[in-house]
Amino acid sequence: MLAFIPYLFACQGNQKEQAEPAVENKESSIDPQSLPPFNADSAYAFVAKQVSFGPRVPNSEGHAQCAAWMIALLKSFADTVIVQKADLKAFDGKVLHAKNIIASFNPQSETRIMLSAHWDTRPFADQDSKDQDKPIDGANDGASGVGILLEIARAYRIQKPSIGVDIILWDAEDYGQPADSKFPEMEDSYCLGSQYWAKNMHRPNYMAKWGILLDMCGALGASFSKEQQSVKFAGNLVDRTWQNAQTLGYSSIFLQEYGDPIIDDHYYINTLAHIPTIDIIHRTNSTRSGFGPYWHTHNDNMNSIDKNVLRAVGETVIYTVAQEK
Repeated sequence: MLAFIPYLFACQGNQKEQAEPAVENKESSIDPQSLPPFNADSAYAFVAKQVSFGPRVPNSEGHAQCAAWMIALLKSFADTVIVQKADLKAFDGKVLHAKNIIASFNPQSETRIMLSAHWDTRPFADQDSKDQDKPIDGANDGASGVGILLEIARAYRIQKPSIGVDIILWDAEDYGQPADSKFPEMEDSYCLGSQYWAKNMHRPNYMAKWGILLDMCGALGASFSKEQQSVKFAGNLVDRTWQNAQTLGYSSIFLQEYGDPIIDDHYYINTLAHIPTIDIIHRTNSTRSGFGPYWHTHNDNMNSIDKNVLRAVGETVIYTVAQEK
């Protein structure tokens, strides 16, 4: 998906000074060996299983089949699973029959952390040079973040977190309007599922202490800079998460540098639901788009997925959640 906000980036000057920390920064004495083990092979298998259904475009058969599989799997892992259904109108007038999937651990706990990713895929390959009107596999853009969260859910089944954790899989994120669309311009055409959820919580007065969004988190050679919307809304959480990655030995993947601000699900979680949320998302300076060369193309398939990157992200997220008591 994703839209840049270049004017915001240009106006921020010294980004470190402009950060607005919304989450307490904590020193951790937690032994990583005491945490639920993250299995990269399992995460990879979860990514591959999603891709096996074909493109997960809302209203498609692959979308329905993948939803049924994820719901059943999460029911075997989590304490509760809620499927939030919504009919959402896309930029082209189509009504998308969307499903946000919410799996909760320790639902009785007042202290809650939210982990999320989008599970739908792009309905067209608008960044490709061929077959632009056909949907993509979305192995990295969608399935990688979901695969990591499904593996975290499996790990939490074995060793429950001490607090409440909600894993939310957003739908209708990637049905955004292409730049060359012939339809009238639609504002906020991406992230329809998270926008709906932020205005219609799955539980009355739901609130999480903070959240982490995963997007495009499994590609070969991926690295993660500190995205500027994340820094603005939850600067301390960004710093803590990146420090945790360094502690775990992933400083070459979680970079101590800043990246352009973008519109992703976390933007609406921050501005509409007011939950401080950061985005772990792969960016690069090697392409014009700022995303990997497979972004919104048919090359976004299993050949682009790296187990080592899945492991780095998954272990970092588990370690960061474990710091909350």
